[in-house]
Amino acid sequence: MAVISKETLPPFGHAVAGSAGAMFALTLVYPLDIIKTRIQVQAKHDNIDDKDQEHYTSALDGITQIMAKEGLAGLYAGLGSSLIGTASTNFTYFYCYSLIRNFYNKHYNPAGGTLSAALELILGAAAGALTTLVTTPVAVVTTRQQTLPPNERQGVFGTCATILAEEGVAGLWKGIRPSLILCVNPAITYGSFEKMKEFVLTVLEKKMTPGVAFLVGALSKTLATIITYPYIMAKVRLQWKPSKDIQDKVDPYKGAGDVLARVLKTEGFFGWYKGMSTQIFKAVLSQALLFMMKDVFTNYTVVAYALLLRIARRKLAA
Repeated sequence: MAVISKETLPPFGHAVAGSAGAMFALTLVYPLDIIKTRIQVQAKHDNIDDKDQEHYTSALDGITQIMAKEGLAGLYAGLGSSLIGTASTNFTYFYCYSLIRNFYNKHYNPAGGTLSAALELILGAAAGALTTLVTTPVAVVTTRQQTLPPNERQGVFGTCATILAEEGVAGLWKGIRPSLILCVNPAITYGSFEKMKEFVLTVLEKKMTPGVAFLVGALSKTLATIITYPYIMAKVRLQWKPSKDIQDKVDPYKGAGDVLARVLKTEGFFGWYKGMSTQIFKAVLSQALLFMMKDVFTNYTVVAYALLLRIARRKLAA
């Protein structure tokens, strides 16, 4: 009987472990997710006075304003859809990544040699593209729930129904083009994580403890976020919908290029990086927790998978 381990765990098992770790991490940092999304959509518009728009000067200022206007519940608006999105995104990504990596190793790397950084990026981008095509509608719904005022906010299904009624099916895939370009983000993250992990294990000869995994995950996510942030901001603004109070005064964005051009014109180069500190802090903390907890959840998944396999074999033998 084959022994079940991390190495022999099928892609489905890795996907379950990755999703569980991601949901755990998101729950801990969700208020920061709300803040970074709202900062990203707080733009200057020609037809609207700045006094009539909500503006946060920092993450702490955002938390203070939300608590004053919406209470504690405001910091967790859209948590349900966000957890669904995180679970589906990470499950799909880890599953696709493990599947693609195993396929490549089986057919083109049977000796088990170390994959190059470029190849790690390619495999990660391929998995990211497949994931984006499947999960973009959830991202659109989450963005709407996080940014609309309480009196206009709906549940997951209500938000979906409104988008379909007002914008058609295409509305659920708003921002798909920059999202596909942003597939390089997880590719950079996971590619650099694997290389840093290899460096720690082989060169530094250190064990991959949860603390070391946290630091390596933080470094890899920081690198990916800095490189791709302008497109992250553009994607969120494309998926955003203005509140009814200002909807008639805001010109809709035509695409990622239009977002970047208008932000550059009204807010300058640093407008492309508005809210990046909150984004990095949230992303780094979330990703580091994910990498750290994935190993923990993987261990539990291995045990659960082994038990289920044993039960299944006993039933077949009976």
